[in-house]
Amino acid sequence: MQIGYFTERPYRWLPEELILKNRAFFAISNRYFDRENAADDYHYYLDEYCYAEDLGFDVLALNEHHGNPICMGAVMNVEAAILAHRTRRARLVLIGNPLPVIKHPLRMAEELAEIDLISRGRLVTGWVRGAGSEQFFNNANPAYNREMFNEAHDFIVQAWTRPGPWRYEGKHFHYRHVNPWALPYQKPHPPMWIPGTLSPETVEWCAAHRYPYIGLGTQLPPTCDLWDFYADEAAKHGYQAGPENFGYMVATALGETEEKAQQAAAGFVYGGGQNAFSAAEFMLPPGYNSKAAIRTLAKTQTSAWLGISGEKVKEQMQGAAAAEIDYAEIRRKLHAALVRGQQNLQVIVGTPKTVILKIKAIMSVLRVGIFIILNLQGPHSDEERRTSMRLFAEEVIPALKEHARAIDLPDPFQRTPGSIKLNAGTKRAPVVDRGPLTALGFK
Repeated sequence: MQIGYFTERPYRWLPEELILKNRAFFAISNRYFDRENAADDYHYYLDEYCYAEDLGFDVLALNEHHGNPICMGAVMNVEAAILAHRTRRARLVLIGNPLPVIKHPLRMAEELAEIDLISRGRLVTGWVRGAGSEQFFNNANPAYNREMFNEAHDFIVQAWTRPGPWRYEGKHFHYRHVNPWALPYQKPHPPMWIPGTLSPETVEWCAAHRYPYIGLGTQLPPTCDLWDFYADEAAKHGYQAGPENFGYMVATALGETEEKAQQAAAGFVYGGGQNAFSAAEFMLPPGYNSKAAIRTLAKTQTSAWLGISGEKVKEQMQGAAAAEIDYAEIRRKLHAALVRGQQNLQVIVGTPKTVILKIKAIMSVLRVGIFIILNLQGPHSDEERRTSMRLFAEEVIPALKEHARAIDLPDPFQRTPGSIKLNAGTKRAPVVDRGPLTALGFK
């Protein structure tokens, strides 16, 4: 099993009431940006990733968001290039580059090849469509998002594997001369992991390409449904999906006592947390989601990622907020949401002893070969962040590795995704274990 470390690299200097008044992190005016604090944070987060490698994490995961103080990684390839030189062992996982809004896949192919070369083959690249707000920020037409994603991906793979020079004329991208000199260290190209939040179209695409799919803190029952859908699609393509095809990321806060862990976890709902990533009008631009994805969203009451839920969309459609904001009531609701998240195992909080039991349960149900933690959000100190990391690495990782071996959870480097052939007419094997769900409190 691959165990990874991830942080959104939050800007830690915004007053919570400012975020609550804006009702989201996205679109807060950059007049509140402080260059000295930001410079300090960038240096700290790069050091923190190096510390994660020192602690023994297998994977250092980065992401990218634009115009949003919840995530300082506006150009994550810059961070990845620095870490490629500063680290020595851990794999660098990008989750991921938003292909439709970058609009220059040849430049992306060159950037990632350089990172893979500098790291001597430790890059794992990942692609995303980009959140709805990214379309708004980058002036991208959301109606073309998925087809631009597909075309850009296919072009980059060709740029890495097809000897040049050659000409490319696609629907959205055009190049008269394709001949990148720097090619990836890994052959034929770096492995690809694809993150997502219950999009059936993305899972179908992943299964067709035999790429591991990383669930981002989604609730366990619908995640099981999605794993089964992936496995069914994999069977159509002639292979048996397994733990090597699946990963899971979850918000995690550890403390030396339960009380300290809960104090650390409060950062996950600071300013509204991930559910305040962006207002619904920016997150759901017309044409961005398919009808199937909208139907799934309508049934989803809560979300651990990017603030998308049926409940939030309904509130947005019911009209503007009242002029007066009851900050105490908002904070009460946010605390209640944090409690629900812990009950649903979408936020893992506690001492190492209690955290081990919760994550083992997730591993047993989802049977993933990749497990990544999202470290503390909100305005926590460097010491608080590193304490949670250290406790997880020193006491939790060994137990999880042992459990992975006991229930046979190979990762994508131990067993190549899609390498187990499934003959036509042969019934696929199960990929999840729903048995523990009832005992965990799920219906």
